[in-house]
Amino acid sequence: MKNKCFVLFTRLFILSYILGAFESAFGQEQAGVFEKTHPALGVLLFIALITTGIVFLAVWLKTRQGRINQETKNYDAPVKEEKMSTYIKNMDSEEIDAFLKFKSTTKKGPGTPTFLIATFLMLLPASSILAQDTTPVKETGGLFSDTGIIITIVLILIPVLVGLILMVIKTSNILRQLANRRRLKEAERLAEILTETDNPELMATLEKRKSALDYSLHRTELSGNLDPEDNRGLINIKSNAGLPVVEAKKKAVKRPKVDPKLTRLVLWYLGCATFWLLLGTTVGEYLGIKFVAPDADASPWLSFGRLRPVHTNAVFWGWASLAMLGLATYVVPRVGNTKLASIKMGWWSLILINITVVAGSLCLMGGINNAGGEYREYIWPVMLPFAIALVLSLINFLNTVAQRKTTEIYIANWYIIAAIIFTIVIALVAYLPWWQNGLGETIAQGYYMHQGVGMWFMLFTLGVVYYFLPQQLNKPIYSYSLGILAFWTQILFYTLIGTHHFIFSPIPWWLQTVAIVGSMGMAIPVIAGTTNFLMTFKGGWHKVSGSYTLPFFIVGIIFYFTGSMQGTAEAFRTTNLYWHFTDFTVAHSHLTMYGIICFFMWAGIYALVPRLTGKEPPQILVGAHFWLALIGLMFYTVPLMYGSTLKGMLWMQGKPFIEGVVMMAPYWVWRAVGGSLMWLSHLFFAYNFYRMVVKREEVNVAKTAIEKLNLSMSK
Repeated sequence: MKNKCFVLFTRLFILSYILGAFESAFGQEQAGVFEKTHPALGVLLFIALITTGIVFLAVWLKTRQGRINQETKNYDAPVKEEKMSTYIKNMDSEEIDAFLKFKSTTKKGPGTPTFLIATFLMLLPASSILAQDTTPVKETGGLFSDTGIIITIVLILIPVLVGLILMVIKTSNILRQLANRRRLKEAERLAEILTETDNPELMATLEKRKSALDYSLHRTELSGNLDPEDNRGLINIKSNAGLPVVEAKKKAVKRPKVDPKLTRLVLWYLGCATFWLLLGTTVGEYLGIKFVAPDADASPWLSFGRLRPVHTNAVFWGWASLAMLGLATYVVPRVGNTKLASIKMGWWSLILINITVVAGSLCLMGGINNAGGEYREYIWPVMLPFAIALVLSLINFLNTVAQRKTTEIYIANWYIIAAIIFTIVIALVAYLPWWQNGLGETIAQGYYMHQGVGMWFMLFTLGVVYYFLPQQLNKPIYSYSLGILAFWTQILFYTLIGTHHFIFSPIPWWLQTVAIVGSMGMAIPVIAGTTNFLMTFKGGWHKVSGSYTLPFFIVGIIFYFTGSMQGTAEAFRTTNLYWHFTDFTVAHSHLTMYGIICFFMWAGIYALVPRLTGKEPPQILVGAHFWLALIGLMFYTVPLMYGSTLKGMLWMQGKPFIEGVVMMAPYWVWRAVGGSLMWLSHLFFAYNFYRMVVKREEVNVAKTAIEKLNLSMSK
């Protein structure tokens, strides 16, 4: 039932948005697009989505209510003896061994005649068939012509949806509690049965089953004792079939001897990062809708000019920065074969960064900002805790590397520590006031903006990849030398390219040229890094189909090359005439920050968290996260790049500015569609993270019964 409703809801969501996009892009004339899209193309689709979600949850709750009633009746009903035989039949080797030991120490003589039925009940098949049908509920809209009516409907539907979600959570907990209570009752009955029975046929059957369960081949029956030689990688044995619709993925092995305090710190970093990803991209989703329904609200706190920096800074400093630092908190001591120098310092860094993002978001929504410098909209008192957190992290990581037990410093730590050092320098350049006048401020802004992306996010993330990619492939990095080449050339060239955002500005011509040359030089570290990563896959491509982390790495590598090369292409003066100051730069920033940083971060999180907690995410939901994020990114960036190129051509032809604005309307619809899919993928990721961290207890009847036997014997 749950899977059917999930598939239905997902299909309705995607279909509604795609149909709306096609209607806007191909069913309308270019002129007067705003009049035709206002407000239906944006807000009405959002209303349809909320309504569909309410219907889906209502149907789900209806079926669950029936389940609760049934479970309540089942609890008072007597335990079925047939189920007891099923539990006995499915006991594993340890449970059988514990039961046999219990019986050997508690010989009672003849067994109770009333339970002789247990001997032959074990031979009965145990099966349960549950079939539930649901009929999709279709919602039809009424007449919506007034924006106030639409906003009122949205404000009504949102709390209804939230209430239904809370009911779903409460209902699921009640069902789980009822099921566990029933299993405990069955476990008590099973313990009584196992205590009373002394049937020799049953004992013999259990001993035979235990022998069968414990039996294993020597694995040399066909091959002999010689070591196999497989130079071409032909041996690839699948141990289980997995889900029938997708290939089974390899499970992570829980890593022993990880300090529980370190695990807790890392999980808190990643949990806070996930929260800021959801919040920041929810704001971004709302901004995407405002492009096609610009008067959806009239509150200054929700205006585009205030919410846009809330979105960018939340995902920059909240999501990406915390995710990187969380993964590095594990990687830095791990590659040095030592422990983290100070757990307490790690906690202080986490707290200070969260303070920065909370205070910064509130200030930006209230109109308090740093005069509009992109990515440095936070005023300096707000950004100060973030800078202190970076200093603490740098000290912590340097002390950790200093006490390493390895001879060399692995390249991952080169990238991570260098990124923190450069970011501290970048923050000082951006916030010290001595050169913040006239063109000096413009040059400082270009330096800060691009170094923030390249020397903080990109450099740091590459360091994380240099650990997790070889670890997931179970082989060393292809070339240490290529890694060092990419490291030093990125430091050389990336620090020069900030002013390529100000081509044809009053900034000195020679400085613009230096930025263009530096952008061309970035081809060296990008090609070196991409080659290094792809060659690491050599001989290991067959592992991709059996892994849910490697596809994220592959997408990140592809966008690392294409997105970086696109940045080089944008730096030339000719392309600047067409693309700069259009939505092409918006598409490019998402292609890099989302396609590279986010996909690499997700890959690292999916690789690390199961090793720390021993809990796997739902495999099919990881796939849903991956494909929704990738397809959404394509829907977001490709139409914007295409439409922005046409817009730049209009400018070059001397057309009025408003013509370019009207022409972009259909492509902004695609932006909303892609952004919605990306946002939906983040909900899947958050749920996957929850499943990897929080354990859902379920009573094992046979195991609980054996524990009760041992407890009674100890008394």
